[in-house]
Amino acid sequence: MKPLKDSKRTLLKPHLLSVEELSIPEIDILLNKANFYADANRQKGKIEKTLKGSTVITLFFETSTRTKTSFELAAKRLGADSIGINASTSAIKKGETLIDTAMTLNAMHADILIVRHPDSGAVKLLSEKVNCAVINAGDGTHEHPTQALLDALTIKRNKKNIKGLNIAICGDVLHSRVARSNILLLSKLGARIRIIAPPTLIPKGIENLGVEIFNNMEKGLINCDIVMMLRLQTERMKGLYVPSTREYFKFYGLDHKKLKNAKKDALIMHPGPMNRGIEIDSSLADNLDRSVIHQQVEIGVAVRMACLEMLTVGIDK
Repeated sequence: MKPLKDSKRTLLKPHLLSVEELSIPEIDILLNKANFYADANRQKGKIEKTLKGSTVITLFFETSTRTKTSFELAAKRLGADSIGINASTSAIKKGETLIDTAMTLNAMHADILIVRHPDSGAVKLLSEKVNCAVINAGDGTHEHPTQALLDALTIKRNKKNIKGLNIAICGDVLHSRVARSNILLLSKLGARIRIIAPPTLIPKGIENLGVEIFNNMEKGLINCDIVMMLRLQTERMKGLYVPSTREYFKFYGLDHKKLKNAKKDALIMHPGPMNRGIEIDSSLADNLDRSVIHQQVEIGVAVRMACLEMLTVGIDK
């Protein structure tokens, strides 16, 4: 880690592995900095190259469009050198272990390593083997912290405050690291979280996180401020979780009829990629009066800029 030269700036954490590890003041600092970058990215003026001379490596063991691209763009906008490693074409395909990969990357003296891995806990293990900062870009069904942070900022920019909001997280909660991170983060910030899903897609013990559970979508959406849809992750399913995608959309896909149960100004969110006609109707996904899905993508770059800065030179208190 680089030593701080300015006492007014602070490194909040050595790594960003989980929102569970972040305190409310730390979350506020990150979101405030990200909010600044969200506005700065819309302007033509130059952004300060706070990461100039730093090296950022992305290592993704799973496919990604939004997360990987936004991290690389965030690094570039802050002046860092960004290198992407595709696990499918690396030595990992030749049998190299995760630990050996970590040792190899460590020898390259990177400043930040951004990792996505299909196994829960793999990113934490890797962070214990390297001397640089590590950001969890999604590990199995465990967490996806930067997604939750960008979702929180999207909500704040549209609703001004998160405290007191009724937020429904709908769909394949069982296989969703996004759902877990959002439950942990948004609950910390004072939101009331509802889970809406068929019984087969609700994790055991999730009620211990303080959420309300609904198997009926119409009832679950009553008086909701935010409707957050989740992708049906068929690639993680071993067995039959839903009768068919047609049946799933009938009962748990977001359409105009179901949305009428939420507040009139309720916003629609989705972490992407979307399965149109399975978890959400296309006309709602593209309705810019209700949908903030494209805003989530835009704000994702700003949030990841704040996270990269936090882990290298620190950010203003």
